[in-house]
Amino acid sequence: MGMHCQLTGRKPGFGNQVSHSQRKTRRRWNPNVQRKRYFVPSLNRFVTLTLSAKGIKTVDKMGVEAAVARLRAQGVNL
Repeated sequence: MGMHCQLTGRKPGFGNQVSHSQRKTRRRWNPNVQRKRYFVPSLNRFVTLTLSAKGIKTVDKMGVEAAVARLRAQGVNL
C-alpha cells in the first residue's frame, strides 16, 4: 500500500534523526494511512479508499458521496 492519502494527499515527511551526540541520519515520518471501505449509494457498491486519519474525518464530515465526487474530479479511478 502506498503511504499517501487519496483524499488529502498526505505523504511521508523526511528529515533527520538527531541523536544526543548530534549525529544525523535520514528518517521518514509515515502518515497514519488506513484502508477504509465505504458503501456509495450512487454507485450501488462498496469502494475501498486509502485514507489518512484526517481523511477519514473529512469523509465523515462531508459525506462519502461528496468525497467520491472530489476524487473522481481529480481523476482517481475507483
